[in-house]
Amino acid sequence: MTTYKGIKGLKVQSITTDAVASQVSGGTWSSGNNMNTARYANSGAGTQTAALAVGGFIQPGPVTAVNESYDGSSWTEVGDLNTARGQTFAVGSQTAAITGGGGTGGPNSTPNAETWDGSSWTEVANLNESRAGLGGAGTTTAAIGFAGFPGASPRTGKTESYDGSSWTEVGDLNQVRQDLSGVGPVSTAALAVGGNIPGITADVEQWNGSSWTEIADLNAANYYNASSGTVTAALSYSGSTPGASNSFAGTEYYDGSTWTELGDLSTGRYGAYPAHQGTSLASLASGGRTTATLAITEEWTAPAFFRKFDTGDIYYNADSSSGVLKYVGLGTGAWASGGNLNTAREALMGAGTNTAAICAGGDDPSPAATAVSEEYNGTTWAEGNNLNQARLYGGGLGTQTAAIFATGATGTAVVDTVESYNGTSWSEVSEVNTGRRQLASGGTNTAGIVAAGDPALAAGANSVNAETWNGSAWTEIADLNAARRLVAGSGTTTSALVFGGIGGTQTNESWDGSSWTEVGDLNTAREDASGAVASNSNALCFGGSPGVDNTESWNGSSWTEVADLSTGRAALAKHVGTNNLSALGAGGAPDTAATEEWTVPEALKTLASTNA
Repeated sequence: MTTYKGIKGLKVQSITTDAVASQVSGGTWSSGNNMNTARYANSGAGTQTAALAVGGFIQPGPVTAVNESYDGSSWTEVGDLNTARGQTFAVGSQTAAITGGGGTGGPNSTPNAETWDGSSWTEVANLNESRAGLGGAGTTTAAIGFAGFPGASPRTGKTESYDGSSWTEVGDLNQVRQDLSGVGPVSTAALAVGGNIPGITADVEQWNGSSWTEIADLNAANYYNASSGTVTAALSYSGSTPGASNSFAGTEYYDGSTWTELGDLSTGRYGAYPAHQGTSLASLASGGRTTATLAITEEWTAPAFFRKFDTGDIYYNADSSSGVLKYVGLGTGAWASGGNLNTAREALMGAGTNTAAICAGGDDPSPAATAVSEEYNGTTWAEGNNLNQARLYGGGLGTQTAAIFATGATGTAVVDTVESYNGTSWSEVSEVNTGRRQLASGGTNTAGIVAAGDPALAAGANSVNAETWNGSAWTEIADLNAARRLVAGSGTTTSALVFGGIGGTQTNESWDGSSWTEVGDLNTAREDASGAVASNSNALCFGGSPGVDNTESWNGSSWTEVADLSTGRAALAKHVGTNNLSALGAGGAPDTAATEEWTVPEALKTLASTNA
């Protein structure tokens, strides 16, 4: 007999309370009592109910040596630091902590390190390099301090390890930076989160005791942020982001593979860092600055009850009043308004997700090409460094901090130019074999694909050509069956789609890594649409010409019409989104700055009731 366990590999769980989301995602911030001394760039150690707030800056005014202890209810001033400082790191517990480095006023920094025994601070061996704005992890006898700003010298990626008596230089970070936050209760497993490189970064690196490895980026680039937890269960919160320098209230959770946005702080601020005061389930945010220096404290608390279910799971709710078999499915997808682009335009390139996107190029106004590049943090767009070559109707692929903008048109000619984005600036890389505009594109900055398009601006030709990118060069692959331009798509180098196109076609072709096959057509014929494509079995198509507001979802065999855009438009930013559950529609024709976000929530569905 076929059983659910045989199919899913687990029994049907029996519980008395519904819970779809993870424990931490149910967390919220609430107000705690103020510190006695308002300050920012203070550091902290301990837990949510037994914490320290160490040093910091008082503005206007000097650096402070004040040290306060928190018992979960109120703050009490205890023994001061020997050296007043801010932008230091502190790790350990309320009764056994260490702080190192820091800024002592103006451009000056100190290498000084001190340990706390529960009643007083004692100077110990200095760091090898004086610096401020550094991160840390570990304990009083096994700590690391990393990154920072030495003052007159450039930012550093140096890491130093403390063994209880002396500091030793060990492996450097891959990305030099300052004003980041550190995560880790031990010195052999840590995270370096965000920072200023210069320019605000979403970069995160993980330390294994000997070297740093770049891992999943934050959704929102951030510095002067706070953090807590471990390398597999971390929080990053508050700080400064592009376009919200003094008021970032966001909270993100890292589960060991990806960052997820959670509930915001009540008061957005920067410089309440680096916290180290707690875990991903119970943390503190103390002090900080907006236009004023703050003494406020907020406490992050996640619910004690936890029952993790994923989409597709079935469980039995045994509550006597319900007694039903339930299924974790998907709710109804919808578009919601997001923040407007700073530069209204159409025919722009896009890459990333609906909470961490980049858009570049386009026309402003048609048919003049622009080089403007903007980043989106899920709320607002911030202008960054421009493309080297102004272009429209190019192909975008990759992420917000590792993107490729391939080919396109200058307004008067099709070009074969390709530019790569590293999170700060654009640089030219190897050209495509066939320059084109109005193409489909997808993949990553080391494994990308482009297909179809118009290789001759004046003639308005249609192409069947497709190419893949390996991070250094482009290779021609098998041609499409139908020559087209003004298409949407694509996916990965081994699983992609190209749909729609010139003349308002419904045609849809699937790529399996070796050949293209015509598969189920769109319901609504269109050209110049946009799409978010995970693979040849998961895609979203939206917008298009003439004035299409229709959205369709692809499941690998057919398209289903879902919720419409608020405003029908063509030439939106293409290829922003990860799948048919998450996408971004930005810009479009006629030249607009409007942005819409597509999401599909999880939802519980009752399969059957067992009660009469």
